[in-house]
Amino acid sequence: MSTETKYGYLAPLTEKSRKSAVHYAKEWFGSTDAKRIGVMYVIFALFMGALGALLSVFIRAELLHAGPDFMGPDFYSTLPGMHASLMIFFFVIPIYTGLGNFIIPIQIGAPDMAFPKLNLVAFWILPASGMMLLSSYVFNAPGFGWTAYPPISTSAFSPSIGADLWNVSVILAGVSSTMAAVNFLATIFNMRCKNMSFFQLSLFTWAIIVTSLLILAATPVLSSALIMLQLERTFPGAFHFFSPAQGGDPILYQHLFWFYSHPAVYIMILPGFGIISEVLPTFSRKPIFGYSVMTWSLVAISVLGFLVWAHHMFTTGIALRVRVGFMFLSMIIAVPTGIKIFSWLATIWNGSLKFDTPMLFGLGFLSMFTLGGLSGVVIAAVPIDIQLHDTYYIVAHIHYVLVAGSVMTIFAGLYYWFPKLTGKTYHETLGKVHFWGTAIFINVTFFGMHYLGMKGMPRRYFDYDPQFEALNFISSIGAFALVAIQFVWLFNMLWSLKYGKVVGRNPWKDGTNLEWYTTSPPQHHNFPEAPVWTPIDRSHGHNTGGPKRDADQLTEPLPAE
Repeated sequence: MSTETKYGYLAPLTEKSRKSAVHYAKEWFGSTDAKRIGVMYVIFALFMGALGALLSVFIRAELLHAGPDFMGPDFYSTLPGMHASLMIFFFVIPIYTGLGNFIIPIQIGAPDMAFPKLNLVAFWILPASGMMLLSSYVFNAPGFGWTAYPPISTSAFSPSIGADLWNVSVILAGVSSTMAAVNFLATIFNMRCKNMSFFQLSLFTWAIIVTSLLILAATPVLSSALIMLQLERTFPGAFHFFSPAQGGDPILYQHLFWFYSHPAVYIMILPGFGIISEVLPTFSRKPIFGYSVMTWSLVAISVLGFLVWAHHMFTTGIALRVRVGFMFLSMIIAVPTGIKIFSWLATIWNGSLKFDTPMLFGLGFLSMFTLGGLSGVVIAAVPIDIQLHDTYYIVAHIHYVLVAGSVMTIFAGLYYWFPKLTGKTYHETLGKVHFWGTAIFINVTFFGMHYLGMKGMPRRYFDYDPQFEALNFISSIGAFALVAIQFVWLFNMLWSLKYGKVVGRNPWKDGTNLEWYTTSPPQHHNFPEAPVWTPIDRSHGHNTGGPKRDADQLTEPLPAE
């Protein structure tokens, strides 16, 4: 057995790399192989996510008890914004990009991404941008939060170089994600294998298409707002975009910011929807229920996502008729999301369920994301939103969407595709311990925050009224435990890389997309020759009856039966 046949894309390409770890690392850092770039995205995102989680520990440690504990208010004010920036721009979005880089070319039967060098450049912009963000702590990190609302983000109130570094860092992260989006669209539109039409694509591939379109449409708007802000910061005498005294309008910034940042919520969850749409059918041993409706609901969510940005601005004094319009649009967007929830439930209904770790994370997502969605419908109503705006209710809602939502789907995807990425299986018992710990401590951390918000506790505050201490104490203990349980996952992955059982092409036996018809791990160009897709009815395409066929013996996807 050749080295590449055994180790796939992990195999060194040159004799020097085989003999020297330094040369092997250099080979990776300069590689244009989408799989290697995808792995680097995932590792980088996990590192930045760990830093973001560490900042959340600092936040919850300070809020463990009422009154000052171990840090001053100036330093504390930098933590919420930096935590959010790390998690949004450097963890959730990049890790989905990494999984997409690895999986999408294989799922469509392509040898690589359409623009391999652009792919490499898009990745390396991120570490440079991340270093710039973190270095802002050396130069007095900004305390204006991840929203950077003027006037507090202007040079008059935030004069530090750290604020400039944050601003430029986020712009560069947007450039990176835009490059990646262009590459995904070019790859999927032009490099699908023979016979693979758009409605033969997996729902994960569809989710990446829709997410990429969202990025292309929304990110330039955020970049324009931040460039305007940076011009005003750098040349305060020449530019007055957001300064009312000189004819500017700070509310303009909010419109531009939320025109990006509400679609950004879907940028951070739609790929997760795609992952769940892969995991649930595989472990239910049934096809996805309503493939076409699931596809069009992705499109509907993305379109409606651009029409609801002002529900973040109900307290800014915009006209009542405008607020009512955005209120109804914010409620309507729950319809296509509800369709997806229904379709996932229908998929597992009467299925032959296997409760492996990816399935557990899928079911955990389904239950807790639904709770987060319901709390979002509540604050779509103008009177309720005005009362709960900038309270801990909002913190609870967004974390049920992005932690119980995005992070649960990320772990589902990492467990689901770990055998494909590495050629090894993970430790199932440790995976289940990780799931149950994560699911329990998410609720311990965030559920009580709904009540804190309804009682009037504002978010981002360094201190709070003693009446809120009990729930804050519980939330902090939950946060510490939630971070600690992730070390079980880390140990599992590292242990499994060395000691995990070697797996074949399709270790789950019920995977039907093209990634399960190449080696584990895949070779450098994914397939020994260009695959030919056998069209299937996506709603009835699983081989659920009769004797199971061994996917290790297959060279083509299963035909419809």
